[in-house]
Amino acid sequence: MCAVDRRWSRRARALLCCVLLSVWEAAWGQLRYSVPEEIPKGSFVGDVAKDLGLQMTTITDSGIRLVSEGRTQYFSLHGKTGHLMTAERIDREQLCRLVEKCVLRCELIVEGEIKVYEIEVEITDVNDHSPSFRETEKELRVSERIAPGSRLPLPEAHDLDAGSNCLLSYQLSGDEHFSLAVQGGPGGDRRPELVLAKALDREETAFYDLVLKAKDSGEPSRTGTARIRVSVLDANDNAPVFSSAEYTVRVPEDVPVGSPLVTVTATDPDEGLNGHVRYVFNKISDRASELFQLDHETGKIFLKEKLDFEEISSHELEVQAHDGEELFDMAQVTITVTDVNDNVPEISVRTTLSEISEDAQSGTVVALLYVQDRDSGANGQVRCSLGAGVPFRLQSSRGSYYSVVTTKELDREEVSEYNVTVRAADGGSPSLWSSTVLTLKVLDVNDNAPVFSEANYSARLPENNAAGTLVLTVRARDADWGQNARVRYRLSDGRVRGVPLSSYVSVQAETGALYALRSFDYEEVREVGLWVVAEDGGSPALSSNVSVRLVIVDENDNAPQVLYPPAAGVSGAGVGGWSGVELAPRSSEPGALVAKVVAVDADAGQNAWLSYELAKATEPGLFRVGLHSGEVRTARFPLARDAARQSLVVLVKDHGRPALSATATLTVVLAESVAELLAELGSEAAAAGPGEAAGNLTRWLVLAVAAVSCLFLAFLLLLLALRLRRWRRSQLPPPAGGVLRGVPATHFVGIDGVRAFLSSYTHEVSLTADSRKSQLCLSPGSCCDTLPARPLPDEPASLLGEDPVGAPPHDPNHFAETLSKIC
Repeated sequence: MCAVDRRWSRRARALLCCVLLSVWEAAWGQLRYSVPEEIPKGSFVGDVAKDLGLQMTTITDSGIRLVSEGRTQYFSLHGKTGHLMTAERIDREQLCRLVEKCVLRCELIVEGEIKVYEIEVEITDVNDHSPSFRETEKELRVSERIAPGSRLPLPEAHDLDAGSNCLLSYQLSGDEHFSLAVQGGPGGDRRPELVLAKALDREETAFYDLVLKAKDSGEPSRTGTARIRVSVLDANDNAPVFSSAEYTVRVPEDVPVGSPLVTVTATDPDEGLNGHVRYVFNKISDRASELFQLDHETGKIFLKEKLDFEEISSHELEVQAHDGEELFDMAQVTITVTDVNDNVPEISVRTTLSEISEDAQSGTVVALLYVQDRDSGANGQVRCSLGAGVPFRLQSSRGSYYSVVTTKELDREEVSEYNVTVRAADGGSPSLWSSTVLTLKVLDVNDNAPVFSEANYSARLPENNAAGTLVLTVRARDADWGQNARVRYRLSDGRVRGVPLSSYVSVQAETGALYALRSFDYEEVREVGLWVVAEDGGSPALSSNVSVRLVIVDENDNAPQVLYPPAAGVSGAGVGGWSGVELAPRSSEPGALVAKVVAVDADAGQNAWLSYELAKATEPGLFRVGLHSGEVRTARFPLARDAARQSLVVLVKDHGRPALSATATLTVVLAESVAELLAELGSEAAAAGPGEAAGNLTRWLVLAVAAVSCLFLAFLLLLLALRLRRWRRSQLPPPAGGVLRGVPATHFVGIDGVRAFLSSYTHEVSLTADSRKSQLCLSPGSCCDTLPARPLPDEPASLLGEDPVGAPPHDPNHFAETLSKIC
């Protein structure tokens, strides 16, 4: 009873240790379970989700894979419960034939977190195999002279089970001349031997049939039997003897098939058949019997199949040498297989990302690799590396795992897809290597604003354009991809002459084409400055802008406008034009200024360059017009035969294409005085028609004479006041200095709306459509009296009495000289 209690106590402690070990290893990401072999498919192994602390939502959302070593997947993960289940029938003897402890390993990979959990499942043995003998019938040949107590080797039984299920015991039955002895081998095995209990007599009994029974220690136990026949031979004095009790040889695993590995040698001093030695394998494993072949005559051991160090690194054989009468000797042969670098490193991609955002932080794990080499020593030491020029590095993880992580933030615009080559090379000589390629696509992030193809844009648009005219097209490109690279255009807010910019121009949102919405007039708007904004389709959107300068090009759409002479009313014939009346003395010299035609053009540039030419004249050779100044001057001395009234038509023309023009009509009266001018004009008015028109002309003539008289009287009063002031100042001490400035008088006299020059001027005129830029320059020395003075019939006395001291005497030309000074 105490023994039973102690046994249960030991089992409880072992179970507690296993539970604590499982909890400890689960905390470090490793689980261990134990299941017996031959359990049905779908059997429960362990609660992985509970042991690792994983929530069912994590299992569902993160994408969990179970990866097992080898081609056959013996386990699966139940998606709803998180239980580890068997996926195939498991035969321990098939999987772990040469391994005492059978452990299957698998890995649980959580792809969302890129974590790996190792799971080890120990397959425990069940007593499902009976002991078996390689030779179910064995014949032993012994000499009748063999002494009692001699031992003969019996065939060993083999059991594929492990542990207690493999512990064998032997029983012998058949005859009292023989007994059974079991010896322990160097590896812990049990070797049965036949012990001779009584002396043999061939003449009495030539054959003995025995039964050898092997029994394992399983519950329930299993047995196996072999039949042993002992043949009694005549006496043989000497047994074969090996030259060495143990033979040891080291051979590389790449030794060619058929090569001799070792030769065992035994000698027998007997003669004839008793001295002829033959060699046989007495003890050899199943795998060794497939690999090695023994020459029975020579004792040479040959290689039948290729060796594999990674499968079995050492083989132990037992060779028996016997003579013709079955006297024998035993020798131990140990064949050690040395490793050769014949295995290429294996790279297994446990999990990998197919896409990564370009703004992923440095150090992001993109792949998890498992690298192994089945060789050993330096041949199994693996070095991993990545291809050059990639922003990734290898980071060694636990065991043979490597993580591929980013070394910097990626830029999709620089590289949109990476093909990362992972190379694994071992330390053999020569080195073996393998590689795998990881394909990683970089996802775009809206980190690039649109960029215009030019720093700024400018275009020239002729005025009077049609509404809807294409002005220019702006182009912007975005280095991003997809929606982030879709560029749309719009106008920035602005105003032109107080009107919103959008009423003048528009931009096509998709193409960037800029259109004029209305007809431009150069005289109103000469230049339009605006900003075009390019915005991508990202979230949030990025934008940039560019300056656009729209220059309105002038066209010749404005005819010259004559400022002087002023416009005349429409005549009775219904013809309108420009007219004016100018006075030219008959004594004028050639080149004397008669009048000046002043005109402007609202256009600009060449379209505003004006030229003047005399289109029509009463006397073609009497007057000429300055080509660029518009000044009308005499071309020769007036003659007596020349008509007193000259009509001139001056053509003003710009330089546009086609050229536009205007005309100015001047009436030049050849007269020596104002009276003659008025008489000429009066006669013209009288000739115009009787009645009310003649009365109006007379009234205007009277008003003109009255105005001239008033002006003359005002001039006399002013002259009198100046003389009195001069006389008074002469009575005082002379001042430091003083200058009498001339007082300008009117230079025009007109009648019935017609104005005439009384004096001619030389001046320069620069007129533009912009009044702020017009200039009028007068030359002081260019004023001259256009009416020469005539001596009066009776020169009146001075109105101021005696002239002041130093005053010149009065002469007939005094009045004209005074007018000239004032001018």
